[in-house]
Amino acid sequence: MPEKLNPAEGLRFGRIPITNVQPVLEGGKFAAKGVRGADVLVSAVVFREGHDVLGATAVLIAPDGTVAQRSKLTPRGKGSDAWEGVITPGFEGDWTFLVEGWTDLYATWAHNAQVKINADVDVDVMLAEGAQLLGKAAQEAPGAAEATVFKHAAHMLADASLNVNDRLAAGTGAAVRAAVEHFPLRDLVTSSEAYPLKVERDAAGRGAWYEFFPRSEGAARHPETGEWTSGNFQTATHRLPAVAAMGFDVLYLPPIHPIGFVNRKGPNNTLTAGPGDPGSPWAIGSAAGGHDAIHPDLGTFDDFDAFVAAANELELEIALDLALQCAPDHPWATEHPEWFTTRVDGTIAYAENPPKKYQDIYPLNFDNDPAGLSHEILRIVRLWIDHGVRIFRVDNPHTKPVWFWEWLIGKINAERPDVVFLAEAFTRPAMMAALGRAGFQQSYSYFTWRNTKEELEEYLVHVSRESAGYFRPNFFVNTPDILTEYLQFGGPAAFKIRAILAALGSPLWGMYAGYELFEHVARPGSEENIDNEKYEYKDRDFAKAEAHGKSLAPFVTKLNSIRRAHPALLDLQNLTLHESSDDATLVFSKHKHIAATDGAPARKDTIIVVINVDPHSMREGAVTLNLDALGLDGLAPDGTFIVDELITGATWNWGKKNYFRLDAHLEPAHILHIRR
Repeated sequence: MPEKLNPAEGLRFGRIPITNVQPVLEGGKFAAKGVRGADVLVSAVVFREGHDVLGATAVLIAPDGTVAQRSKLTPRGKGSDAWEGVITPGFEGDWTFLVEGWTDLYATWAHNAQVKINADVDVDVMLAEGAQLLGKAAQEAPGAAEATVFKHAAHMLADASLNVNDRLAAGTGAAVRAAVEHFPLRDLVTSSEAYPLKVERDAAGRGAWYEFFPRSEGAARHPETGEWTSGNFQTATHRLPAVAAMGFDVLYLPPIHPIGFVNRKGPNNTLTAGPGDPGSPWAIGSAAGGHDAIHPDLGTFDDFDAFVAAANELELEIALDLALQCAPDHPWATEHPEWFTTRVDGTIAYAENPPKKYQDIYPLNFDNDPAGLSHEILRIVRLWIDHGVRIFRVDNPHTKPVWFWEWLIGKINAERPDVVFLAEAFTRPAMMAALGRAGFQQSYSYFTWRNTKEELEEYLVHVSRESAGYFRPNFFVNTPDILTEYLQFGGPAAFKIRAILAALGSPLWGMYAGYELFEHVARPGSEENIDNEKYEYKDRDFAKAEAHGKSLAPFVTKLNSIRRAHPALLDLQNLTLHESSDDATLVFSKHKHIAATDGAPARKDTIIVVINVDPHSMREGAVTLNLDALGLDGLAPDGTFIVDELITGATWNWGKKNYFRLDAHLEPAHILHIRR
């Protein structure tokens, strides 16, 4: 007897082949990343034999196992087997998703009927098949409105007394097609595997970060002796309202622990520190304590708790630096020498990143006592969580084993899913990708060094599409020790351009205190600010600079206000590039469909950014828009739509092709909102 074949048994292809599902990390070993309410781009290759029309759907499954959303996928291009669309998880948790492929019975019939009836072939058969298909659909439709439409169309198709063209029109008209959109007629439905999607809170993937040194906020220099008095948590509290007023969500603090005295660095990274030099906060540890202590100059734990509470009152979250390294006089250096690397001469190796040398820092070694060191760090992280810290900016995570981060972040997030870790990793792509897979919610990025139109276009596509499943980029415009040549020599225009790109190009962006004052003088031969705050106090008069029109703070405030008003800017995967005739003018848009909520109807939000990335020139030319990416419901008779310029308040009619003129020294960008 012939063998009975079970197509599902032991075969990798289902009835409808589905391959290359994304975002899937290593076959589902790691969960892809999502944020509450943010669109997640899903794609797959879906195909079949023959000529029947296919459909594809992304299915979003909630943590409780129920189907939360079915989202139609569309081909990337005419005749393409690659399909894509979005799913939108509504709350935090461990979700899953899968892709369904299916034969579209209605589209297949409608296409064949149109072709054959126009050619006068199988006319009666095609009309009868349509009547049968829609008659069955009327019986199975979940809604009365769709059932009525299907039933009427089936009746018309079967009515031999009517004109053939009228019968066909009844079966292929707008009402039927609209009903099919709500209730697709699916056959041979095939599902991919289900893949994990970890959905986290807003701060994991959205936010504007501001960094300052508490010791500088309120620091004072004696007019006669030149000696400094350190700022502290109480004096730094006075700066919080200004940070909040600029629209920032997160205040990031460099390490706040005791600073070592052995090999302490002086101003500008010199090897000799004077008696009043405070040293680098990243050289952690002294007789006053280590990572579980607070620098005596900054105050006590009570002072820190009050500082955190004051920030929270202003809706600012505190992010604390987690720098896993030690000064030579850190207590661990004597109590746990096995946690370091000992050289052949018996000395502990200090940190190096040739040609840079960090004689004031000992790196940790996780290979001698991995359990002991790991559990001590876990204790420290839990300690700071107990004091109100929910975000950690992790210094140089790429110099520690990836397994450690997977273990630590997994442990912490199992206890506290709201805790967020940012990887300060400027390193090889493979390591940055691995850190994202291991659990880091976000990361520093190569944005800092992407300056030309070509570089920016390539990078924006990469982070918004190619790596978004595992890597959330935080677009920092500068850091205490990164001052790019673009900022050194671009003048105030460069600072404004980079702020626009960062704030609108990514849902995560950040800046370090002093950026708003256009601090741009570098230490000779380096990408670091001269008189770097890492090694000394700073006494800045922000209010005076703003009063004299020499501060970027009002513009930064405007950018953050625009971000908060436009949900499209707070998603990562919704960015589309558009064409510009000028080789220094970048054009991109971000579009989001906001679902209806109680008391608020569904709406669309679309921002178009046209920006001159050359800080030294005026640029003009033509923008050619991809109108399909803008979610337009319809154009005016002349093919235009209305845009509001969010910086100047101007209103224009735009269309597919538009003229621009952007002077970097005046307004280097148009930030346009499509009026609905």
